[in-house]
Amino acid sequence: MTFTTEQIAQLARELHESEKSRVQIEHFSKRFPGMTIEDGYAVSRAWAQMKLAEGRQTIGHKIGLTSRAMQMASQIDEPDYGTLLDDMLFEPGDIPVSRFIAPRVEVELAFVLKRKLEGAQISTQDVIDATEYVTPAIEIIDSRIEQFDRHTKVMRKVFDTISDNAANAGIVLGGRRMHPRELDLPWCGAILRQNGAVEETGLAAGVQGDPAVGVAWLAMKLAPWGECLEAGEIVLAGSFTRPVAAKKGDVFDADYGQLGRFQFRFV
Repeated sequence: MTFTTEQIAQLARELHESEKSRVQIEHFSKRFPGMTIEDGYAVSRAWAQMKLAEGRQTIGHKIGLTSRAMQMASQIDEPDYGTLLDDMLFEPGDIPVSRFIAPRVEVELAFVLKRKLEGAQISTQDVIDATEYVTPAIEIIDSRIEQFDRHTKVMRKVFDTISDNAANAGIVLGGRRMHPRELDLPWCGAILRQNGAVEETGLAAGVQGDPAVGVAWLAMKLAPWGECLEAGEIVLAGSFTRPVAAKKGDVFDADYGQLGRFQFRFV
C-alpha cells in the first residue's frame, strides 16, 4: 500500500462529501499515479466506517466487474467488491432520484445467507449450503468519482472504482425467493424494460459461468482482512447486463421469469 493513514482518511472524506453534495470529484488515480488496488480498498473501508459511525448498518456486499469483458476494459483480472448499507435498500416502487448523482441500473441475483461463510477455501457448494434463498435484484450504481476526467476525457481506473465502494449506491429487491437448489443458476435470465422498451436481456451465466462462483470468491477475498460473509447478509453476485442510465421519471420493469417480476420508478 502506498497511501498513508492521513491520505486514506482524506480521500474517504472527499467521497463522503461528494455523495452528500452530489458533486463529482476528480480521479484519485490521476492525483496519485502510484495508487494500488489495496489503496482503493483501504479508502473504501474508511468511507464505510464513516457511515457506520453516523449510524448506518452493514447489510451485505456487492461484487462488480464480474464479466470478462469488463475486467479486460478495466485492466484487472478479477472482480471487485463493495459494502451494502441499510440506507441503500429500496422496495419496488418509487425511488428518489435526488439520492444519486448519475444513477445507472444493472440486473443481478442476490444471495441471502442463512449462515456465515468464512475462510480461505470456499466452494460453490459451500455457498449453496449457506444460502437461505436467491432473489432478483437490481443494483443502482453511481459515480462519486467522475467516470471520465473533466479535462482529458480519460476513463477512470479500477483503483477509483474500488475506492468509490465499487460504484454501489442502492439495491432493489423484488420477485420471488427461491432456494438455489430449486434453480439452474447459470440459466436464470432476466429482461429489463425501461419505459416499456426492452433495454437489456441476459443470463446469470454471464457472471463467471455461475453467480455462486463470485460469492465464494468474495468470502475468500475477505478472509485476509479478518472479515467474512455473515448470516443474514445480502450478497449481490454481479451484473449480467450492461448498466442502463436512469433519470427522473424513468420506469423500469425487471422480469426474471420463474423468479418473478417487479417495477420501480425514479421520482
